[in-house]
Amino acid sequence: MAKQSSNTNLHKAKNNKKDEFYTQLSDIENELRHYKEHFKNKVVYCNCDDPRVSNFFHYFSYNFEHLGLKKLIATCYKNQDADLFSTNVSDKAVYLEYTGDKNGNSIPDAHEIGVKDLQGDGDFRSQESIELLKQADIVVTNPPFSLFREYVTQLIDFEKKFIIVGSYNAITYKEIFKIIKENKMWLGYGFSGGNAYFKTPYSNDNFVEGVYNINTGLVKFRNVTWYTNLDIEKRNVDLILHKKYTPEEYPSYDNYDAINVDKTKDIPVDYVGNIGVPITFLDKYNPNQFEIVKFRKGDDDKDLVINGKSPYFRIIIKNKKL
Repeated sequence: MAKQSSNTNLHKAKNNKKDEFYTQLSDIENELRHYKEHFKNKVVYCNCDDPRVSNFFHYFSYNFEHLGLKKLIATCYKNQDADLFSTNVSDKAVYLEYTGDKNGNSIPDAHEIGVKDLQGDGDFRSQESIELLKQADIVVTNPPFSLFREYVTQLIDFEKKFIIVGSYNAITYKEIFKIIKENKMWLGYGFSGGNAYFKTPYSNDNFVEGVYNINTGLVKFRNVTWYTNLDIEKRNVDLILHKKYTPEEYPSYDNYDAINVDKTKDIPVDYVGNIGVPITFLDKYNPNQFEIVKFRKGDDDKDLVINGKSPYFRIIIKNKKL
């Protein structure tokens, strides 16, 4: 699927408030295997999933003892029926609590999971959900695409650790980029092969051609990744650089004192000044190696320009080790 199609898909979801995209268990397993040491004796909160059918709740409940969790909490928005694709018609929601295996079979049996009614609709912004959030050490979920800014801001305001799914283009939101620049959030390991496949209740008519599989009910997104503020190994690995700077290969911007680099792997090893790189650089970003200076704009507060033309969004960085 072309990148443009992926972006169009996400924009349609955002504009139409179509936020029901359910993460597959295999994708959750592939990402969370990198975070095992963070979960010991922690309270995990999944606050954007129907907890009775959520793959996030499934993962943590079945791995509760393996991860050494203290408690698992999950809430959802207005889902009263145990149906993956609720139409959100109920006035109330429920939340689930699980504190581990009680009968020794290492399975989260129904009688071991506490199901409690919420007075409201279960929205993550509701006071009930906020009170549950206050109990949590780590939040793990796939929040609504259309509310990503607000969702992340809430986590930062309450100083919570998190592992969440979001659009890659969220990097370009000024509120989100500010958080990344301040090293309060960074990219996780991402989806296998750069492709994410979500279960969804929407029909093929809601997507651009070629992204929805009518046989599996899965919709394909390339422009989606994981975000976290937990320390992970990849964040501490230096990017290996090979190329040397030449003014012919690395032109400067018309409106900012920095050179342009089109591919992260081509960052010159010997350049001491400011460097403009694509947003995909953040997949390799090590804050001990590079400093993020600014995003997108030149000295005239307009988009960066090279020979009268603006490249796709650029992050201005500087090599801290030179």
